[in-house]
Amino acid sequence: MESCFFTTISSSSSSSSPFSIFSIQGSSSNVGRKFSKSCMHPQLLSCQLPKPFLQLNGRPKYRLNQRRSAYLSSATYKETISAEKQGWDLGRFFKTLYFFNGPPSPAKIVEFIIEKLSGSSPEESEKKMGTSDYVLVVGATGGVGRRVVSNFRKKGLPVKALVRNEEKARKMLGPDIELIVGDITKESTLVAQYFKGVKKVINAASVIIGPKEGDTPDRAKYSQGVKFFEPEIKGDSPEMVEYIGMKNLINAVRESVGLRTGKLLFGFEDQLSKELDWGALDDVVMGGVSESTFQIDRTGGEGGKPTGLFKGIVSTANNGGFTSIRTKNFSSPVDLSAYDGFELRLKGDGCRYKLIVRTSTDWDTVGYTASFDTIGGQWQSIRLPFSSLRPVFRARTVSDALPFNPSNVVSFQLMFSKFEYDGKLNPTFVEGPFELPLSTIKAYIKDPITPRFVHVSSAGVTRPDRPGIDLSKQPPAVRLNKELDFVLTFKLKGEDLIRESGIPYTIVRPCALTEEPAGADLVFDQGDNITGKISREEIALICIAALESPYACDKTFEVKSVVPFSEPFTVDPENPPPEKDYNIYFQTLKDGITGKESLEQSAIAV
Repeated sequence: MESCFFTTISSSSSSSSPFSIFSIQGSSSNVGRKFSKSCMHPQLLSCQLPKPFLQLNGRPKYRLNQRRSAYLSSATYKETISAEKQGWDLGRFFKTLYFFNGPPSPAKIVEFIIEKLSGSSPEESEKKMGTSDYVLVVGATGGVGRRVVSNFRKKGLPVKALVRNEEKARKMLGPDIELIVGDITKESTLVAQYFKGVKKVINAASVIIGPKEGDTPDRAKYSQGVKFFEPEIKGDSPEMVEYIGMKNLINAVRESVGLRTGKLLFGFEDQLSKELDWGALDDVVMGGVSESTFQIDRTGGEGGKPTGLFKGIVSTANNGGFTSIRTKNFSSPVDLSAYDGFELRLKGDGCRYKLIVRTSTDWDTVGYTASFDTIGGQWQSIRLPFSSLRPVFRARTVSDALPFNPSNVVSFQLMFSKFEYDGKLNPTFVEGPFELPLSTIKAYIKDPITPRFVHVSSAGVTRPDRPGIDLSKQPPAVRLNKELDFVLTFKLKGEDLIRESGIPYTIVRPCALTEEPAGADLVFDQGDNITGKISREEIALICIAALESPYACDKTFEVKSVVPFSEPFTVDPENPPPEKDYNIYFQTLKDGITGKESLEQSAIAV
């Protein structure tokens, strides 16, 4: 069969190949590049199929640009193609070999022959990664952050903490806490590999504000809130922490947590483009005569935009029956563990195709495969969940194969084939010319999307520059924004970076934070107008709940308790308040309300 192209050719076919593609590794040589120019290079719009290879009644036929109905009207067409034995194109076989593997290695050839004679099955070299899906807590030694960590650990959920001081973190959070030592204000400390396995982030990092006259070792004055002391910035500036630090953090975790609109893997979308090195991989590798190519058509996509084009002629002559295009192995594996599946944007022809994804750099290996049906003459988006990918080797399902590992994708293949899996045939297969325009391959996040990045900001961030506001009635941070190095201004700039990042987010703006217990009734609001207080414990619980709620996704809101500042809030340990369902609050939130609306309106008025 066709899946991995090592099938031994039947000895009854005198014109068939005496051997199949060898498992040869290494980068492509200059020879390979030379061979690829004629029909494999994706940039050649004028690419023509080579010399006539499909003989119909003794005459060469191409007709690539005609409708299928024009050349499938005769019932004898299929019979004529499949009945004839045709000469095997050894040159095209070696072009394929060179394109993907470079010049053949005698040692690999001997190794291949020995393996076939011994009957041993190929070894699947990939190893399933042992990493879990972590929540990363940034600012984990702060008042909110350490409570987030504590709550996750009580629930037995995997959590990592990004901290600057390892010794301090272990004393505060415990000796067995998983730490990433880094500083968001120093981009060089945020190494991408440290964030492997991080799927969600709670950012509680904040500029440090403390009393001018100093504080106790346990920061007792700080814990009371800024209402009770004259504040000043301690350590790094608001610009470094709230803005530059946010930019560095987003860049560090973006690939790990994923984007709302998905990750472009191939194709052309808006101002983005991503091209891959595709090559034809047809049934010539098993003695057949089918032939295909892949091109970039700069005006053939939707609205005259660029698109890829997989086209060719498929024949069952010489026991063949498939064409395909396959990418060279990527220079480094692509981690798609933040996503849930592949989405293809294409113009169908009514036939069934396959997407084959490999997670091993070995040539002759399991391909994780999904078939999909197309609608003739229509552009359509086809979603293939990772869970639908079937482990296939030489057109047979491998029942004991490892599950698909989205963190280690190394190549793609598109196929049009007579064969399905396990002896079944493609019910839509017809011989002759075909065309499949393919504008994009993306990884997508399934609906409903939940937040991947929850950020603890502050109420009041839009107020310092709001016209007509009575500053005497505002919290100290609003009144003293300038004296505090524009702390709220840079917090707002940091929020904007999140909103513009493409990462699904929630921005929580607490009013003045206290050391009181959670449990008081709450007020959620939007527009940045309320004042009051709320406990750090409550904010930690809200952040954790937001990660699982689609209602909290892409929302910005303020929150306070109903208890006045002048009244302390306590909880009877013998009769604690019931746990809250924060979804009740999240469901009241609306999109697009940030409090910046009044600033924008005033700017227009001016």
